[in-house]
Amino acid sequence: MQETIITWATPAFFALIALELLVAKWRGRVVYHSSDAINSLALGVISQIVAVFGKLLSFGIYAWCVERIALFHLQADRAWVWVTGLLCYDFCYYWLHRAGHEVNILWAAHVVHHQSEDYNLTTALRQTGSGVLLGWLFYLPMAVAGYPLEVFVVVALIDLLYQFWVHTEVIGRLGWFDRVFCSPSNHRAHHAVNDKYLDRNYGGILILWDHLFGTFVEEDDADPPVFGTRSPLRSWNPLWANAEVYWATAKDAWHARRWRDKLLVWIKPPGWRPADVAERFPKPAFDIRRGRYLPPLPRGFTAYSLVQFALLLGMAVQFLDLAKHLPAAALAGYAVFLVLSLTALGTLTEGRRSGIGWELARLFATALVPPLTGGWFGLPHLDVRMVAALAAVPVLSALVLGWLALSAPARADGGKAVPG
Repeated sequence: MQETIITWATPAFFALIALELLVAKWRGRVVYHSSDAINSLALGVISQIVAVFGKLLSFGIYAWCVERIALFHLQADRAWVWVTGLLCYDFCYYWLHRAGHEVNILWAAHVVHHQSEDYNLTTALRQTGSGVLLGWLFYLPMAVAGYPLEVFVVVALIDLLYQFWVHTEVIGRLGWFDRVFCSPSNHRAHHAVNDKYLDRNYGGILILWDHLFGTFVEEDDADPPVFGTRSPLRSWNPLWANAEVYWATAKDAWHARRWRDKLLVWIKPPGWRPADVAERFPKPAFDIRRGRYLPPLPRGFTAYSLVQFALLLGMAVQFLDLAKHLPAAALAGYAVFLVLSLTALGTLTEGRRSGIGWELARLFATALVPPLTGGWFGLPHLDVRMVAALAAVPVLSALVLGWLALSAPARADGGKAVPG
């Protein structure tokens, strides 16, 4: 059900993104950068792909707990069950969100949502692919209390969809609303790396939880939020975005001399490092005035990237629809194809010469699928004209990419590539 609703909501998401872009342009503000937006949306697509498989873990465990260890058997036909279920979910979400900023292994998943140095509606869709591994633990109290699985699934979706609109800079203060609910102003402060805003405002729908547990901070016009993380990603690679903190933590654990520190590095707050590791492998101090990551990309490559992402997004929507009936092996194959395709496109937008090679390899593989299978993922035995058309699109794309690469200006090192 979640995949269906997300699929139907996608046009609304993009309509609101277009509206935000127009409002910002009318006000003379730049709140979007194409490569950053593509990266955020690609991470959102990957999170939905992973969720297709991850729900077997999270929903399966929840259903088992409701059936076997629930203290009460609440009925889904009672209105108060839905209302209190939403409140309970939001309360559990507060603690999951807070733990995601205070426990390093949970931050390793949640960091994906904070990596963008822009703050706009595409940031809302920038979600982790690994949160499913441990996130379900925080909602088990609802299962023990007896909230039915269908209630849990729906209130989780409501809480998630609500948080979309608060990721914007074009909506200002909202008076009393800011004191009760999570709002754009409150959530801008949450995403900021300024000292005064760090690790505050965790509420999903209600900001009352932050008032209650002492984690609320008000946005201050004298100290405007600076977005991103204190260890910038500096990449448009969606796989690396999901892996960077896990990798950095694993390296620190490997280098730590004491076994105790090898464990603590995973459960201490983000940024904590064993003293011996910090001494031998120092990292630069955080500088809030650092330059943002934005490799220059010629307009032709920008247009190409946007068109290719739109095509991959269409495939992702088809993937979510196929999730209902496609065999697991075929679905997994399609998932790998999409993730690697989005990774290749991300590498291209970094302005690296290797990005062109990866993208051409992706297009070559894409062109081979229709003639070799006689169709497409989930669509076997297509008409020969349709097969030819499906193969022609990546071939034409490769020709366009080749022309763009040949016409790109020479780099300072004498090479010929996308500037970066």
